[in-house]
Amino acid sequence: MTFPDLIPSLRPLMPGLRGSLEANAPMAPLSWFRTGGPAQALFTPVDEEDLALFMAGLPAEIPFMVVGLGSNLLVRDGGLEGVVIRLGKGFGAIAVDGLTVTAGAGAPDVKVARAAAEAGIKGLSFLRGIPGAIGGVLRMNGGAYGGETKDVLVSARGVARDGSLVTYDAAAMGFSYRRCGVPADVVFTQAIFAGEPGDRDTILAEMQKITEARASSQPVNTRTGGSTFKNPPGHSAWKLVDEAGCRGLTIGGAQVSPMHTNFLVNLGGASSADIETLGETVRERVRQRTGIELEWEIKRVGVAG
Repeated sequence: MTFPDLIPSLRPLMPGLRGSLEANAPMAPLSWFRTGGPAQALFTPVDEEDLALFMAGLPAEIPFMVVGLGSNLLVRDGGLEGVVIRLGKGFGAIAVDGLTVTAGAGAPDVKVARAAAEAGIKGLSFLRGIPGAIGGVLRMNGGAYGGETKDVLVSARGVARDGSLVTYDAAAMGFSYRRCGVPADVVFTQAIFAGEPGDRDTILAEMQKITEARASSQPVNTRTGGSTFKNPPGHSAWKLVDEAGCRGLTIGGAQVSPMHTNFLVNLGGASSADIETLGETVRERVRQRTGIELEWEIKRVGVAG
């Protein structure tokens, strides 16, 4: 499927734009599932100033969404209407000052955890267990292995829909379980985290334990999207899925991981429809057995093929 080319109408509205702007750009390579149709337009800004220029010029009627590493994303087979903004190298900087770490929204969580550990900053090791980028943990209050973003965030910066720069302290983020209260049309660009003094070797050893725990219990080397469903209050999603008899369940080229039942994997030939249908089948089986409605944690976007 292809969409009408937006580029000729967008470029005159954004003189001086430096980032790349591509029509009908493939999205499958940008998603860990490696499935899905194209983006009508894909914009990769050079830096925050370039992003602000683009946002200020983008007509209000054109929808947009942001993609980081694509680890928690399922793009439907028909692709995405509007603009996808991908935060690349220009948003990957990490700087340490005392007990604070400043990281661009495109910086991988694991690299931020590593930078903190090398500087002897305790409290950010949990980021090692989240397979995404900083923009994602801000938007989702990402957490793992006993830590959450809300526990260490000082402030976050972003670009609003009108191109203006906005800053939120931790309280203004409106964090709750796997959510934040910042308007969805704000594009996060940077975060400042604060930790506590710690021993470098002890922190690195803690991170190694997280690495080993993930490798032994999660399908980390497969085409997957991370945790599929949020944990309902008082329950573990994986346990509900397992008890509903869904371990190893397969539809088309998609499978519920036999290793960890809260992960869906692309066995190699799955479509996004296979993956989403499998997830909905799991939700229905859990609902029938327990009455509990599992909520998707993976972000599903786009139109059906």
